[in-house]
Amino acid sequence: MIQIVIIGSGNVAQHLISAFAKSNEIDLVQVFSRQKESLTPLLDPNKITTNYTDLAEADLYIISVSDDAIASVSSKLPFENRLVAHTSGSVPLDSLDKKNRKGIFYPLQTFTKGKEVDFSPIPFCLESENEKDFELLEKVAKTISNNVFKSDEKQRKALHISAVFVNNFVNEMYRIGNEICEENKIPFGILKPLILETVNKVMTLSPEQAQTGPAKRNDTQTIKAHLDFLSNENHTTIYKILTQSIQNNGKEL
Repeated sequence: MIQIVIIGSGNVAQHLISAFAKSNEIDLVQVFSRQKESLTPLLDPNKITTNYTDLAEADLYIISVSDDAIASVSSKLPFENRLVAHTSGSVPLDSLDKKNRKGIFYPLQTFTKGKEVDFSPIPFCLESENEKDFELLEKVAKTISNNVFKSDEKQRKALHISAVFVNNFVNEMYRIGNEICEENKIPFGILKPLILETVNKVMTLSPEQAQTGPAKRNDTQTIKAHLDFLSNENHTTIYKILTQSIQNNGKEL
């Protein structure tokens, strides 16, 4: 079995702990967390340490902490020449301390505490300094996922930025839509079939082919009516920017 230590207790760390616990090929020997109580519902408390000096020996150490903390955490590891990987989509491989072998173990998905995730379709983007370490990362990823890819730093950054657009920014659009509904005493649930159809369409069509609406049709009167209706300046600004973006699609700016 492949022995793994996870360092961190946030969303990604907790979901990885749950996923590895179900694998017959992975031995999750230990988890490091500054807040031990946050992990006790997930695994044996004896497998949780709060001290770097007590970290167990393993084949792979996965750092799953905030992006800003990765470099600091990797520098505190009290050993050398072991394989250490982080789970960030935007932090470079070189952010890891040079005393250990470096890797990237990036699951491209949104994670929320308490919401179970099926890892099998989740893409894992992997990177390492040498082929042997990549093979280990790949083997680990394939114990929980059917979608494993080799990616370099530029590709990973492009994926992370794309993910912000299709996930974080889209969710902000949902929030604004919900806000407008609440202001006008309309249940947000009325929009959910539309949201599902929009998502389903991009499973079979390109986003460009799936695009509809007044901006796509250049319905200037409808666009003006919408802008006149909106009372929130932030909503108006975003509406204008997105309308212009749709209308500029395929055109030289």
